[in-house]
Amino acid sequence: MASHSSESATLSQGADGTVRCSGAWKAGNVPELERRVAALRPPAAGGQIWEMGGITAMDTAGAWLVRRSIRRLEQRGARVELRGLRPEFDELIRWVSRNGSPEDTAAGRRKAGLVESLGRLAWEIQAQAFGFLSFLGQSMLVLARLAVAPHRMRWQAFFYNLKAGGLEAIPIVGLLSFLMGIVIAYQAAVQLRPYGANVFIVEFVGIAMLREIAPVITAIIVAGRSGSAYTAQIGTMEVTEEVDALHTLGIGPLELLVVPKVLALALALPLLTAFADVTGVLGGMVVASTQLNVPFDVFLDRFKSVISLTNYLIGVGKAPVFAFIIAMIGCYQGFRVSGSAESVGRHTTISVVQAIFLVIVFDALFSILLSWMGIGLFA
Repeated sequence: MASHSSESATLSQGADGTVRCSGAWKAGNVPELERRVAALRPPAAGGQIWEMGGITAMDTAGAWLVRRSIRRLEQRGARVELRGLRPEFDELIRWVSRNGSPEDTAAGRRKAGLVESLGRLAWEIQAQAFGFLSFLGQSMLVLARLAVAPHRMRWQAFFYNLKAGGLEAIPIVGLLSFLMGIVIAYQAAVQLRPYGANVFIVEFVGIAMLREIAPVITAIIVAGRSGSAYTAQIGTMEVTEEVDALHTLGIGPLELLVVPKVLALALALPLLTAFADVTGVLGGMVVASTQLNVPFDVFLDRFKSVISLTNYLIGVGKAPVFAFIIAMIGCYQGFRVSGSAESVGRHTTISVVQAIFLVIVFDALFSILLSWMGIGLFA
């Protein structure tokens, strides 16, 4: 009988081809065990028996090695029978098989054809859409209950989210809006200077910032900053089973984790958008003064006469809609986290991408709707 052993895990193969495993099949021993598994004689025509009653410990790395070894033998047409395996180790191997090893996942991707990939994508989109609608309906019911009984509102969580999502975002929103105002004004200056139409920089910067740039750039910043934080916070609570603990204590997770975030962001984003309007126009004023010889007082006088209040209200009016989208997507993806920290990172990325995508889609819908209603740029 050929025998191989290591300090804490052993693997041997008898003359009849039976493989005997013992010791601790854990991550530290996997490289050596893997080498010895590869040196085993091929199974006989009737298959191969693995006697595993001597295994005293096993982690996911050891289970993955067993799973992968069996899978490779089965791909060669061999039948493998595991004997003597303790129930907890058997369950661990089954769990690894259900969730898939990196190798299994990669193999699955290689085998998937175009039609299968499109089918999986369509199924995933459909499942996410129905899941989000269900989450949206439950959240609306909780909001309605709190509207009837406002004393149940978690005011401490609301003010904390208002501070984190609104007050602490002021510096980055102000700086980026100021820079966007400079960029827009510079681009306009190149077009206006040759025609001597310098003073029209006011209309260009004013309408663009108030109506489109300020609300969208603010929403994108908040989606990357607060939306991702919502997903990471709730996702981490899912992984550490804190959400299950809330259910056990009779505390509704939507009431504690979702509603305060939605309401706080719905209040904070319009205020941030108004602040972005001011800093963006200020950036345009600086460029107008230095590049087009349009002083601040001339800029402001013309601004008051040609920029209507409607443009400001349209921009600020979009903000609560964008806030609702960002908060709901961030919270929904947080509740979809399961299993590990890797899932937290994946769903955080998904939440930011989906929130920015929907913000731009709804901004386009606003433009179409306003045009259809006859509310033009100079209304």
